[in-house]
Amino acid sequence: MKTQSSNTWSNWAGNQTSNPLSIKKPKNEEDVVAIVKEAKKRGLKVKVVGSGHSFTGIAVTDEVLISLDEIADIRNVDFENYTVRVGSGIKLRDLNPILQRSGLAMPNLGDIVYQSISGAISTSTHGTGLEFKTIAEAVCGMRIVDGEGTVVECDTQQNSEVFHAARVGLGALGIITEVTIKCVEAFNLHAVEEILPIGEVTNNFDYWSKTTDHIEFFWMPNTDKALLKRNTRTLETPPRPRNKRHSFKRRWNRFKNEEIKQNFLFGAMNHLGKIAPPLVPKLNSMVVGESGRAEYITTSYEVFASPRRVRFYEMEYAVPVESGIEAFQRVVQLIGELDHYISFPVEYRVLGKDEIPMSTASDKDSAFIAVHVFRNTPFEKYFQGVEEIMGDYDGRPH
Repeated sequence: MKTQSSNTWSNWAGNQTSNPLSIKKPKNEEDVVAIVKEAKKRGLKVKVVGSGHSFTGIAVTDEVLISLDEIADIRNVDFENYTVRVGSGIKLRDLNPILQRSGLAMPNLGDIVYQSISGAISTSTHGTGLEFKTIAEAVCGMRIVDGEGTVVECDTQQNSEVFHAARVGLGALGIITEVTIKCVEAFNLHAVEEILPIGEVTNNFDYWSKTTDHIEFFWMPNTDKALLKRNTRTLETPPRPRNKRHSFKRRWNRFKNEEIKQNFLFGAMNHLGKIAPPLVPKLNSMVVGESGRAEYITTSYEVFASPRRVRFYEMEYAVPVESGIEAFQRVVQLIGELDHYISFPVEYRVLGKDEIPMSTASDKDSAFIAVHVFRNTPFEKYFQGVEEIMGDYDGRPH
């Protein structure tokens, strides 16, 4: 077991920091048990951190902080039952390629893969698609160390009440040390991404969401355009490159889009907008462009998620799907009434209901509206206004 030499911790966005007495990095479940028992003996509280991609203070503590980064192994792959058993600290970015090589895939994913599996399920991380559910819904078994240092093994048959709640438990029921995931056969996605007028998107989105496997859009404030993403599951394989030059061109186009446009240039524009706020509307128009369309087929996880290098603050709410577009349009109106410009897009997704008590999609099909601002720029009025809007629809915070 490692104890980190520096006792300063901050999350990815940099808006949450803490100085715990110690930061522990257990290598196995036995180490976790020992940490919990020692903390109890000393009267100390223990908190767990994943990859720090939550924007809340859920991992902030001045006592004992545990990182599960060292518990990140693949323990079993059951090809017959499509399950994989993993250490709770494994990152989704590492798990996905392993599953792919085994002919398996996660049923659904969010739009980043930096999280640990235990952090992703505990916080109700989700993707999009009305016929699909949160990442936590795919969990079929767990091992948890409770506050006494006792190991609890749970699934639908044993300790089922604990299992039912702990899939999205915010760490309140103990420290997850192992997760068993029900996977699906590996699949590709046929992706269609296009810039469309926001009115066309909102007018047609409810219909599209019922006829498309995975769908979402990003609207850039102070513009009338949105990026619409529609992804359809397929076993069709990507066309083989005609030659080495064609293969290089494909890789270059992807790098240019994901790294240069979506990260380097977008980050530069946000820095410029921070220095000169009146430029933000023009910069936003440049980001989204007037038109554009891309269509391709590739591995599911490569379509679901993309790199996020530009740091930001985010707040997301889930509302009943039938109220989603109305709530979004009120957010658009709010942005127009703010005394400052917003340089980050508003993201809109939909998801099928599940039966996990603390899931953001518990018991109802939901629309998810996420608002973002560039790091170290004003967000209080914006987020407070969005929160008030979502309250009118019994919104659930993520």
